[in-house]
Parts: sequence; structure tokens; C-alpha cells
Amino acid sequence: MKKVRAAGRYAKALLRNAGMDKAAQSIAEVSSVNDLMVKSKEFGNLLVNPRFTTEERRGVIRALADKLSLSDSTVKFILYLAEIGVISGIGDILRIATNLYLERQRKVKAIVTSPIEISKDREVALKASLKKMTDRDVELEYLIDPSLLGGILVKIGSTMYDSSIKGQLRLLKDELIKG
Repeated sequence: MKKVRAAGRYAKALLRNAGMDKAAQSIAEVSSVNDLMVKSKEFGNLLVNPRFTTEERRGVIRALADKLSLSDSTVKFILYLAEIGVISGIGDILRIATNLYLERQRKVKAIVTSPIEISKDREVALKASLKKMTDRDVELEYLIDPSLLGGILVKIGSTMYDSSIKGQLRLLKDELIKG
């Protein structure tokens, strides 16, 4: 609980420092640093391990900032998180910052999983249905999972809507087991 509260505080600071007009860009920049931390154990270790000096971290982050075209506010934010030792929670900070940003924009993010690519006309219909259900604008993110066999799986926040054949078969199995 304490960790989540702290992540919320840093997420709010990220949005406050960037301002709502540049919040999406700032979230994307911090996300690229997080992706790099996940992909490169060495880079993640540099930011997390207290054996590295602040100057070593600054040098690497400044070089990275040039390659990734990071804004000064993002560089300062990453350096601050590394210096106070909470950089390992950057994933939680990003998740909360994204949710806060979408909340303020009256939007939600829906993760749509389907066995095949969704056509544009189906995408428009899906967006309209989800907007009607949530009473907010919907940003869609797509994942392809051939194991679903058919139908789709939609996740909005912590709510899951499962109309996949795999999900229906699982429900049928559960009903048969109950007797």
C-alpha cells in the first residue's frame, strides 16, 4: 500500500511538472526509458544499484537523452527517481500517471485481444460500443492472440469483457464440472 501511494505521488509530480499540454509526450519519454530498463539489465542495474555514483548515472542518462530526444524535464525526473532510490518503481509510476492523464482527459484505454487483426469498420463499431459503456472517449491498444480461436477479449482498467470462444469454452467447462 505504501509503495502504491508513493508511486501515485511521483506520477502526480510527473504530470504537474510536464503540464497537461505536454503530459502525453512526457509519459511516452519516461515509458521509453522504462522499456530500455526492462530490455537492458545493465542499464536497469546502473539506475538501481547504489554502487554507481550520481555522476555516472547523470553521464549515461544525458547520453541517452541525446539519442532518445528526451526533454530536460524528463531527464531531471529520471535522475531524481534514481537518486532517491525509487527508480525500480517506474512501471507503477507510469501506469498511475497514464491513468491520471486519461482520467483528466475523460478517456480510457482499452486493451483489445483478438485472434486476428480487426478491420477498420469493426474498430469504429467497437469504439462506439465501448464509449457508450464507459461514457468516455476510448483509446484502443491491440494484441493478437491466436489461441483465442475467435471473438475478442477487452480489458478496461481492471474490468475484463470476454466474448472469445476460448472464454466461452472455459465457462462451459466450469458449468459442466459444477454438475
